[in-house]
Formats: sequence, C-alpha cells, structure tokens
Amino acid sequence: MGGLPRPGPGLKGVLVGLLAIWLAFAVGVNWAGVPDSVFLLFCGNQALILQGEIWRLFTAPLMHLPSGGIGHIITALVGLYFLSPNLEDRWGTRRFLRFLALSALTAYALQFIVLLALPSSISVKLVRFPGGYWFGAIPVLEAVAIAWALSFKGQTVRLMFVLPVTSRGLILFVVAVSVLRLLALSISFEGLIAPFGGMLAGWVFGADPSPVRRAYLKFKLKRVNAELEAERRDRSRRVKSSGLRVIEGGKSDDDEAPRGPDGRYLN
Repeated sequence: MGGLPRPGPGLKGVLVGLLAIWLAFAVGVNWAGVPDSVFLLFCGNQALILQGEIWRLFTAPLMHLPSGGIGHIITALVGLYFLSPNLEDRWGTRRFLRFLALSALTAYALQFIVLLALPSSISVKLVRFPGGYWFGAIPVLEAVAIAWALSFKGQTVRLMFVLPVTSRGLILFVVAVSVLRLLALSISFEGLIAPFGGMLAGWVFGADPSPVRRAYLKFKLKRVNAELEAERRDRSRRVKSSGLRVIEGGKSDDDEAPRGPDGRYLN
C-alpha cells in the first residue's frame, strides 16, 4: 500500500492537541511576554512533585520546547503520525488512547522513582534540562515504536523515512539509541530514564496479547474455576444435608419389579 498514513480520530485529536499546546506556549513565551515559569509550571520536576505538585506527572508529556527550535515538537508529531495509525486501526480508538495515556504516565513515573532512589550525585546527571525539569512526548513515541514492532512482527518500516527496517530491527534501534544516549549523558528534554519507561510500557501494554492482558485472563479463568468448584461443593453439601439419597433401581432376575434395600417396590 502506498501513500501517507491515514490517522484515526484518536490520533488526529492527539496530534492537534499537542500542536495546539505548543503553539499556545510558543506565541505566549516568544511574542506575548508570558514568562518561562508558566511553561515550567506544567513540566516534570523531581523536587516539586515531592512537594505535592503531582499534576506534573500528567502534564509533562504534553509540553514541548516553545522556543529555540521546532525539532522537539516535530519529532513527536511526525513519529506518532507515521507509527500510530496501524495501532489505532488494530486496537480501536479507545484502547489506543488508553495506551498512550498509560505509556506517558509509566514513562515519567519510572523516571520519578529511579531519580528518587538514586543518590543526588547520579540523578542530577540524568536530567540535563536546566532546573531539573523534564517534559515531552518522546517516551510515548518510543512506547508506540515498541508496540508497533510487537504487533506487526515481520513487517518493515522506513527508519528516518528512508531506511527500511524490520520490526525486530526497530526494537534494536530504539533500545540502542536510548542506551547510547544514557551512556553519553546526552542533553534530552524528557530525561534519560523516561525513554526506558516508554519502552517498558510499549511491551507491557502494547504486545498483542500484552502481558497485562494475559495475566488478567489467567486471573479471570482462575476465578471462574474457583466459583464453579465452590458451587459444586455447595451443591454436594446441600444434597447431603437434605437426607435424600439415590437408591439403585433395576430389575433382578427373579423379581418382576425392582425393589429397594428394604424390600419395598420402587416407583
């Protein structure tokens, strides 16, 4: 099939929403005198989240650098546009949007936990943006890439819109780039741990069937079996407590009609 991908309604809404948010802050910060602090109010920050500003975990994936270049927002929009349509077609809009939301939250929640667990001398190296802020939808894009590769095994995608790579090659590329960026302590707006959280979310929620869904189905089957077994035991207990019993019938060779153990005829 040729031509550009056709985004579904869910992806259209996501792309328009991300672009609208970026435009609002780009115009506001660069032309309307809105202070940078307003933009940073919605970005992730370890210390501020610990002070109770929990909303930052949810708003950070929506924010993209409003000044100094357009590469940040363009990478997110173009990446989602080319990889996401097939996933929405396969999953449906509701599951697709749920996947994006879970991926964003998982990515930045993992970064928050890892930074909290590590000594400050190390954690400060993992967030390179001034002030320790982190933001952007790149971790979600990595989740989408992993989910696409796991859902469409054996198919190819054009990396950088030129180089064709298989689904396995895409996974290796995404993992390798994130590892190399971590080793090099590259400057990244989203931080250096969040991409690994995105990849984890892509595997946990995006595989078909996903580990989460498999675990849920196993739990559901186990619960149904337990309910059936409990019902069987309860029925057996009621029969015993009723005093009723089954008496074997049937004719004997020397009787014209079947009799019970007490010698009486059976009806």
